[in-house]
Amino acid sequence: MSEAKEIANVSKSGESPLSSRNEGGDRGSGEPREPQAVRRRLPDERRSLTHHFSVGGQEGYVTVGLFEDGLPGELFIRMAKEGSTVSGLMDSFATAVSLAFQYGVPLQILCDKFSHTRFEPSGWSGNPKIGYAKSLMDYLFRWLELRFLKGEQGILFELPRPLPPQHEVGVVKALGQVVGLGDAPACQFCGSLMVRNGSCYRCMECGSTSGCS
Repeated sequence: MSEAKEIANVSKSGESPLSSRNEGGDRGSGEPREPQAVRRRLPDERRSLTHHFSVGGQEGYVTVGLFEDGLPGELFIRMAKEGSTVSGLMDSFATAVSLAFQYGVPLQILCDKFSHTRFEPSGWSGNPKIGYAKSLMDYLFRWLELRFLKGEQGILFELPRPLPPQHEVGVVKALGQVVGLGDAPACQFCGSLMVRNGSCYRCMECGSTSGCS
């Protein structure tokens, strides 16, 4: 009787881990999986915007590559002092922000997170719409917010209207003179068309008139 009880206990203890594993596996397979993030890549040829900035004596350029719909898709930050610690950190940070753009992180969240962060270098930026920048991050994300979230992106790619060429203006004036000639006669001395001068006609080439003084 004692041996039978021991075998029964061993069999029960051996089945319990297996049953718990199976139940855990069933629970894991039955739960819905979380959706995976999909990276949205930019086309090989894309529009971009380059902006020069200066904060606390630190100068640089920020270039924003755009998707087809005009939203930012990549960020490049080039500091004036190449090889410095600030330049390396900003380059690495720009890569991280570019990946965030391409994986669908909204620009508003990034602007809210990094705007008004305070660390050196800081100072007046020379940009009248931003003024004093508390850090490089503060300036860059406040500028991105102005350009892409507050209605100023519409003026990014406006091209100046070309002025009409000067020779076209001259042609228009000449045509106006021809229209004003009407039934003017030809000059009897040089053959050019005459222009009305009061009650008679006057030649603009040789200066002769059609009989009036």
